[in-house]
Amino acid sequence: MSSVSSYGGGPSAPPRWWGLAGPFGAAALFAAAVAWVLTHNPTDAIPDISGGCLWTAMTGTQGPTCGGTRMMWHLLHGNLPEAARHHLPALIAVPVVGYAWARWTASTMGRWLPALPLPRWLLIAYAASWAVFAIARNLPWPPFTGLHLTDIQ
Repeated sequence: MSSVSSYGGGPSAPPRWWGLAGPFGAAALFAAAVAWVLTHNPTDAIPDISGGCLWTAMTGTQGPTCGGTRMMWHLLHGNLPEAARHHLPALIAVPVVGYAWARWTASTMGRWLPALPLPRWLLIAYAASWAVFAIARNLPWPPFTGLHLTDIQ
């Protein structure tokens, strides 16, 4: 016994717009994160209810939430040099992640955007550089102290 949908006479399948729940859900989470960054100014030295960087408070080191929130703050305010100083690997990922989201959204609507021609070695090198950056920014001697963010609370 096959079921028949009430919206088209074919086999039961969710409407096409249900496929947009994933991309729109991801966009809503991103929008919430951006709203949090904009309302809590992670670059100021004024203590607020959110405190300083949560990662630093828990571990005593600088992690992805420290520079990432500050990178996003500076990016949203058009200050690319400061955004790069706070978290260069995350800044580099912004256009790639944006395109991946656009491609995902288009595919749920039956449209296809070409895949980015990123070779595997580049993705591995990027992931490795992100890991090296995460460690190097916490090393207490030159030249790595230049990566250390002094405005982390």
